Amino acid sequence: MKSGFIAILGRPNVGKSTLLNKILGQKIVITTDKAQTTRKRIKGILTVPEGQAVFIDTPGIHKPLNKLGEFLMDEAKLAIPDADLIIFLVDGSEPAGKGDKWIVKNLLETEIPILIVLNKVDKTKKIEKIEENLLSYKTLFEKNYPVVRVSAKTGRNIDTLLKNIFKMLPEGELLYPEDVVTEENMRSISEEIIREKILINTSDEIPHSVAVKIENYFEQEDIDKIYARIFCETQSQKGILIGKSGSMLKKIGTEARLELEKITEKKVFLSLEVKVDKDWRKKSSSLAEFGYVED
Repeated sequence: MKSGFIAILGRPNVGKSTLLNKILGQKIVITTDKAQTTRKRIKGILTVPEGQAVFIDTPGIHKPLNKLGEFLMDEAKLAIPDADLIIFLVDGSEPAGKGDKWIVKNLLETEIPILIVLNKVDKTKKIEKIEENLLSYKTLFEKNYPVVRVSAKTGRNIDTLLKNIFKMLPEGELLYPEDVVTEENMRSISEEIIREKILINTSDEIPHSVAVKIENYFEQEDIDKIYARIFCETQSQKGILIGKSGSMLKKIGTEARLELEKITEKKVFLSLEVKVDKDWRKKSSSLAEFGYVED
C-alpha cells in the first residue's frame, strides 16, 4: 500500500483548487476565476485500493504586497518540507513565465520528487503549442521530471495523474481513517463558502479586501444556526457588499445558505453582518483574529 502527502504548488489561478476537487470527486475547496481565492493550506484526503494520498492545496504563489500576502506565501512554503511529492501545477495553454521561474528557483530546488502537471490543455487544440509550452516548463529544472497533461475543469487524464502519483508515493499505512476527506470543520468551511459567494458576486474592488469570521455556530438536530461577520477595509466596500436595500448581502447569504444546506444535509439559518476594519490586511492583530497566522 502507498501513502503520503502531496503539496500542490503553482502560480495564482492555475487551477489548484479545481484540480483537488476533481480528484476527490466532491467540493472541499472554494473555486473562482479570481486569483488568490485560496488563502490557507487545506488538506484533501483520497483513499483508494492503491492507498491514501493526502493532498495539500496551497495559495497561489506571488510577490507579497502586505502582511496577508506574506501569510499566503508562508502557507505555500510550509507545505513543502513534509511533502512526499510535489505537484508543480502550471497553465499548459501558455509558456512558463516569470512567476513559474521564481517558484522553481526559490521553492523547488529540493530533493523531494516533483511531478509537473500541465493544466488547461483543453484551452488550445494545437498539440505542437502545448508541447512548446511543456518544454518551457521542463527547461526550468536541471532534473528530468515526469509530466502529466490534464484538464481539471473537465477531468481529462485525472486517472493517469493518480496512477503517476501512487507510483511516486512511498510505501506506507493509512494516515487517516478511510471515511475522512478533509480536516476542515464546519466553521472554517462556512467561512470559505461565504467568501466564495462574495468573490463571485462582487466587483474587482472587493475580493482581496474581504475576510469572513464565524462569530457563533449552533448545531442542532434539524437546523444549524450560523452568525457570521464580513470584514472589509472601507465604507465604500461596505456599501457594495450590502447593496441597494440590502440586495447584495441577501444574494450572498442565500447562495451561501443553499450550498451549506447541501453540505450539512439539513436546514441552515445564516445571519450576515458587514463591518469595516480599515487596512486589516496590514495589521497583525486583524490577521490573527481572522485565522491568518501560522500554526
